[in-house]
Amino acid sequence: MAGLGNDAPVALRFARVLGWGFARVFSVLALLVAWEALARSGTFTPYQLPAFSAVVGRIWDDALTGDLAINTGLTLYRALAAFCICAILGVAVGMMMTRNAIANWFFDPIISIGFPMPKIAFLPVVILWLGVYDVAKIAIIVVDAIFPVIAATVIAIRGVERELLWSARNMGATNRELLTQIVLPAALPQIMTGLQVALPLSLIVAVVAEMLMGGYGLGGAMMTASRFANSTSVFAGIVEIAVVGYCLVKAMALVRRRLLIWHQEANAPSAV
Repeated sequence: MAGLGNDAPVALRFARVLGWGFARVFSVLALLVAWEALARSGTFTPYQLPAFSAVVGRIWDDALTGDLAINTGLTLYRALAAFCICAILGVAVGMMMTRNAIANWFFDPIISIGFPMPKIAFLPVVILWLGVYDVAKIAIIVVDAIFPVIAATVIAIRGVERELLWSARNMGATNRELLTQIVLPAALPQIMTGLQVALPLSLIVAVVAEMLMGGYGLGGAMMTASRFANSTSVFAGIVEIAVVGYCLVKAMALVRRRLLIWHQEANAPSAV
């Protein structure tokens, strides 16, 4: 009886975790069930809306042939390579803008004009200059995704409390110590927010660039399937992109929690 009593709280906690996990994915499961039911109801033709089970079968076939790994790997390579460039250059430019008046004078008008502009409009120019190779796809991703990183870095550093800077100065901190021990740690949460915006944006632009420029990748595979009127493969690409995007967002959220383990938000419930 004592053993059962000790196991009861464990079982209750397990049931709560299981129930909470099911509640979090309930809407997605409901959407997939509705998709399958609607596809089988005859309201739409299989060309207009293939069944979810057929889409899963298509994804499985692509996985067996290796096409899924190749296309996903290329799309991730382009998106992550561009994201790394955005992270390094974006934070560097943002820091320069807050610490150097000339840099701020030069870059501020560019950021103000370029941020709200749909940067995918530069794609024809990028193609003219760089062709349709990977370097061109990575370049257009960088052009599109770097702006949130720069803006977040500038806002974060300028928002650091002046009292912290004054106190550090009075204690004899050098400029390097001030930057590495006060400014960057205080600004890191908002900088991470800019990176969290840039990462899915990099994936989105990577897929769009592949659709418009052709070649291998998840976007290119969808356009090829569309040209051959293979709607099942088109919907399979949508599901694959959704799964990849979800995994990237969750991974970035985990990195944020690890980097900000000292911050109060690390103990707060996460929405992603």
